[in-house]
Amino acid sequence: MSTLTVVLGALGALAVAAGVLVFVVDSMARATFALLASFLAVALMLLVLDLPYLALVTALMMTMEMAVMAVFMIMFMMNPAGLMPMTMVHNARGSAAVGLTTFLVLTAGIWTVDWPEPAGPRPADSTRQLGEAVMGSHMLVMIVVGVGLLATILAGTVLATSRGRYDRFGPGLDRRRPDDPVPGGLPR
Repeated sequence: MSTLTVVLGALGALAVAAGVLVFVVDSMARATFALLASFLAVALMLLVLDLPYLALVTALMMTMEMAVMAVFMIMFMMNPAGLMPMTMVHNARGSAAVGLTTFLVLTAGIWTVDWPEPAGPRPADSTRQLGEAVMGSHMLVMIVVGVGLLATILAGTVLATSRGRYDRFGPGLDRRRPDDPVPGGLPR
């Protein structure tokens, strides 16, 4: 057994274990970080398979997605940062049956379908070939759309949050006790 196979097997086991943790832990924050660990293990698998572009895209996209999710949980969830115990599974028996059936069908497909052989030599720059195949002439449009989406997320967050630390403590942040315009908060 080659070193590559051992490393891929270990990373695959880590990805599956972290994926299972998503449904085992009892808070949204912990589930978010377990999902991030699973995706990062997949990104490392892609890197080991000599697919650096896909590995980088997977790592960056999933890290940013999980970071945004964690920030929104901290800002908007009623319990502190999504750390209160809650169930992560709805319709446990049904979802387990669907998951197991899907796993069995995909596994059967992997072992019974004849996989195509590569036609022709490997391209000199597979990253460029993949980018052109996926995006074609729309790369500039997608870059602009990405920046627009980021600006929309930031603007939505700013508009949804009506108060910040300066509303509570003043511009100098020198008050001993905050002057909260919204009642509640931690008991003193």
